Amino acid sequence: FLGHGKNHKDAASVRATHPIPAACGIYYFEVKIVSKGRDGYMGIGLSAQGVNMNRLPGWDKHSYGYHGDDGHSFCSSGTGQPYGPTFTTGDVIGCCVNLINNTCFYTKNGHSLGEFVFLPSQSNLYPTVGLQTPGEIVDANFGQQPFVFDIEDYMREWRAKIQSTIKRFPIGDRLGEWQAMLQNMVSSYLVHHGYCSTATAFARVTDTTIQEEQTSIKNRQRIQKLVLAGRVGEAIEATQQLYPGLLEHNPNLLFMLKCRQFVEMVNGTDSEVRCFSARSPRSQDSYPGSPSLSPRHGSSNSHVHSTGADSPTCSNGVMSTKSKQSHSKYPALSSSSSSSSSSSPSSVNYSESNSTDSTKSQQHSSTSNQETSDSEMEMEAEHYPNGVLENSSTRIMNGTYKHEEILQTDESSMEDSCPQRQLCGGNHAATERMIQFGRELQILSEQLCREYGKNTMHKKMLQDAFSLLAYSDPWNCPVGQQLDPIQREPVCAALNSAILESQNLPKQPPLMLALGQASECLRLMARVGLGSCSFARVDDYLH
Repeated sequence: FLGHGKNHKDAASVRATHPIPAACGIYYFEVKIVSKGRDGYMGIGLSAQGVNMNRLPGWDKHSYGYHGDDGHSFCSSGTGQPYGPTFTTGDVIGCCVNLINNTCFYTKNGHSLGEFVFLPSQSNLYPTVGLQTPGEIVDANFGQQPFVFDIEDYMREWRAKIQSTIKRFPIGDRLGEWQAMLQNMVSSYLVHHGYCSTATAFARVTDTTIQEEQTSIKNRQRIQKLVLAGRVGEAIEATQQLYPGLLEHNPNLLFMLKCRQFVEMVNGTDSEVRCFSARSPRSQDSYPGSPSLSPRHGSSNSHVHSTGADSPTCSNGVMSTKSKQSHSKYPALSSSSSSSSSSSPSSVNYSESNSTDSTKSQQHSSTSNQETSDSEMEMEAEHYPNGVLENSSTRIMNGTYKHEEILQTDESSMEDSCPQRQLCGGNHAATERMIQFGRELQILSEQLCREYGKNTMHKKMLQDAFSLLAYSDPWNCPVGQQLDPIQREPVCAALNSAILESQNLPKQPPLMLALGQASECLRLMARVGLGSCSFARVDDYLH
């Protein structure tokens, strides 16, 4: 402070540039008294926007302060109240604002001085420091250095209080109603993600009803597996066969799938480009682009059951029925998956297995051969080129891949089986097919633009996908994150939701809607200044 300091009119204050955010719950800062100057007329506290900065904090309305010369607290008044000891050179004074109960307290050299005042709710307050006499020097610490006061312990105490309040929420006589509701939410969640056997077992134990037929659940599961494996072309064909007209009536979804298929072509995982990799029978079991045949299935399950002229057949892992033809008004992006890939080692059999599942007796006799047992859908030890998925035992959990076990191999075998990642697996014919597909995708984009107008989202998806070709190493470029397998999950979720919606079923499981509602409530609490939201996180209750 460089003023004259003769009277209170010479005082001056400075405040932080940003107010204390309500969503933080508890806010704390400290001020070290470097020098008390001539008289030590210093004030530390809070003030709202618009308060006179030519006075010490606490003297005017909407300002609060703790003064060092007399140890009094000032709450929007020129008359102070005894609060704590005086402070001088070398002392560290802290100010803690608790936005959960709207109180404030000060600390001196790491010790709390007790509650100071009840603060008005929904008021934007700024940390403020005021000085009055020459030579006064202070240094504020907003967390750039360790605090003297153990604020972490104080926050843990309040976090425990909030969590205890949540856990003690009264349910009373509605306990049975809550249990039934939660059981239905869990059941619908399992059905939504295609966990057919688990959903059936859960329904049997809890006496809940599954709204969707098992055939439909397994069909959706099959399509999700294909998308998450990067075989989007096969997923599109399966969707068109099993749900005619779905993609035609959802042009945005169709375009998203086609863009993802192009990305997977670059990755070398889509069957459109994998079918060009001709390999010997021996290499089919070791090459990273070929799924290993599960010992449980063997070649005996590779045949297709036929029950009549209209019975579904399996080609390249996609169910097809002669009586069902896709009549799309959009230009067909030529597909080699239904013709040339039938001899590809990447084909997967989805025929009905002779499973002895304990739930088989509960299935209706009308269940078609389109169904696939959960064991067949596991795709054990499946390989994908370009390092997308290593040799692993894979399960789908909540729509994402969980790698439970990675098989260890010596360095020499790794060099032989995992070549350096290359565009379309390094195959020239596959690259030509990818370029042709890109031209067809551009034509589809132009047609959608003519029919529905410009779509900035479509434009960005197309640009991002095509931008991969501008780099010699697409996996390590500014847009390379598209090749990450995790980027398949939003596409998979969108397709799964569209299928459910077409069957007049909820496109989102109630459990996810409840979690979304809880998260939105927390955001609204933060917006209106309810500080307790900072210690109530939805993720803390998800195990």
